[in-house]
Amino acid sequence: LTYWDYIHLDTLLSLQNPRTAYPDELIFITYHQLTELHFKLIRHEIQQIARRGLADRSHDAPEPLTAAFFAARMSRVNRYFALLEQSFSIMIDGMEQAQFLAFRTALQSSSGFQSVQFRQIEIMSTDLRQLLTDVPADLPIETSIDDLYEYIYWKRGATEMATQQKSLTLKQFEAQYSDSLIRLASQFGDCNLRQCLHHVQRHETATDDLIRQLREYDHRVNVRWKLAHLRSAVRHLPKSPDAKATGGTNWPRYLPPTGQQRCFFPELWTDQERRDWGRMMEI
Repeated sequence: LTYWDYIHLDTLLSLQNPRTAYPDELIFITYHQLTELHFKLIRHEIQQIARRGLADRSHDAPEPLTAAFFAARMSRVNRYFALLEQSFSIMIDGMEQAQFLAFRTALQSSSGFQSVQFRQIEIMSTDLRQLLTDVPADLPIETSIDDLYEYIYWKRGATEMATQQKSLTLKQFEAQYSDSLIRLASQFGDCNLRQCLHHVQRHETATDDLIRQLREYDHRVNVRWKLAHLRSAVRHLPKSPDAKATGGTNWPRYLPPTGQQRCFFPELWTDQERRDWGRMMEI
């Protein structure tokens, strides 16, 4: 066995195929592929936590979900997200704006908004209702997952502001992934990270380390990561929505965490911290 065979080096290096001759497009596509590989590692860790939590519920767990195991896996997840946050400097400072705007038009309706792995991570992290927006006050508690999914917050980010019609970016994403995301929400209804936290709290003490890791994760994903994304958009994109440049997403309203107010574990934050959500860079 050789190194190049083990990691499939030739195949790996063949996957960067820019659509234009602009040199910085290679940076853009490689950066996003690296991001998706980190997302895969994050999902891998969350799945290990969920499997133990689900097995515990069925009383058929050779290895139970403990606070120590949970915290150790979340530490790995936080390390990956820290790298992702830092890597945004590649997008912010590592590309020429003129080149970006030129090659971005060749990508048509494609957008990082369409990263299904990030959506999977969100669904695996918390109860589906934590990811909803503009939900009618009289929506029944027994509403099906299929119907709840219609209110998931990210759809608002790819809706044309002038017409309130779904953008092509969103239509493509829904056609490709909605069914699988609805199934995932059903599968993780009892074993998402928030439910796993509740499970640990019922069976043993949630250690200070576990609480700290979950708070860091919540803040990294829903505040720091999204602020880094916002800084990248501000650096390269005009503030007025431009479908060719943004894939049809209304990013000035969609990206700011103060507007989204996403939070995976609301019970881990004080009322004041929730009021300051999106404004505090450190916790």
